[in-house]
Amino acid sequence: MKLLRKTHRMFKLHRIFIKQDLKKLMEYKIDFLTGAVGMLLTQIINIFFLSVIFSNIPDLDGYTFGQIIFIYGFALIPKAIDHLFFDNLWAIGYFIIRKGDFDKYLTRPVSTLFAVTVEKFQVDAFGELLVGILLLGWSIPQLTLNISALNIFLFIIAIFFATFIYTGVKLITSSIAFWTKRSGHIIYMFYMINDFAKYPTTIYNKAVRAVVTYIVPFAFTAFFPASYFIIGGNPWYNIGGTVVMSVILMAVGIFIWNKGVTAYESAGS
Repeated sequence: MKLLRKTHRMFKLHRIFIKQDLKKLMEYKIDFLTGAVGMLLTQIINIFFLSVIFSNIPDLDGYTFGQIIFIYGFALIPKAIDHLFFDNLWAIGYFIIRKGDFDKYLTRPVSTLFAVTVEKFQVDAFGELLVGILLLGWSIPQLTLNISALNIFLFIIAIFFATFIYTGVKLITSSIAFWTKRSGHIIYMFYMINDFAKYPTTIYNKAVRAVVTYIVPFAFTAFFPASYFIIGGNPWYNIGGTVVMSVILMAVGIFIWNKGVTAYESAGS
């Protein structure tokens, strides 16, 4: 009961923070539209280049244009959800620790990690989320998919845990700032590896495949779970691997974060 009450309280607080952020957003509607449209245009340009490539080749390592679009769209959804709810971790790496602004989170009667993540609701991500949904909506009729209650459930599970792979990577790399004061460049370096996940890992050499599968496992945010739905395969690896990788990354991230909080020193004069 105590755990349920605590969880309910956190969800209530999260809703309050989101409402406050949306109120601030309404004062700067142009900023929101610019960010969302920017995200939208970026993905549209990427899809345009993909269509140009496929106008000259029948497939990419055996994957058709429809299958690639499905993988690409699948990749965007967990990335957008992470962007929507956990984008404030970037600020930890870039300036919050360096400026000593982390002090305010230590005075709040909630977990510092919770306080940091709920402070920012990044609505720019809606453009990215919309593109991902539209790409899946376009590609699914082009493919022969086994749409069953089980696969719908596995799809939701895969999206949920894939989101926390993104968050886990950001959490680990942003936490380094507790010791270095700034780790934004490290977050960016690791986070940008996710671009490899939008395409079949089979098109890369062994070194790249090893990195995106087992070191910075973004392949489990898109290619592996998406390939289960489009060509079948072992769900214990394709979907289960996504679950395992997300749990490992989040556990490591929370451990490093907690160690970092104890090591934190406010900015000097």
